[in-house]
Amino acid sequence: MLRSNREKQQSYEFVSIEELVPQDHLLRKVDKYINFSFIEDKVRPLYSADNGRPAIDPVVLFKMIFLGYF
Repeated sequence: MLRSNREKQQSYEFVSIEELVPQDHLLRKVDKYINFSFIEDKVRPLYSADNGRPAIDPVVLFKMIFLGYF
């Protein structure tokens, strides 16, 4: 749908992820007790440092799958 210039957004809202996730949420507990840095060591041989496009952080990918399991 086309809009005229008069309908442009006139205000902004700043949101902090820290404010969106409650302090007692399961994700905060997981982040506190599980150190996911071991994943980088496990997958390092599978990534090329000088060829191809930059990779998505493997820790982020693992966390996404991990959360999907929950």
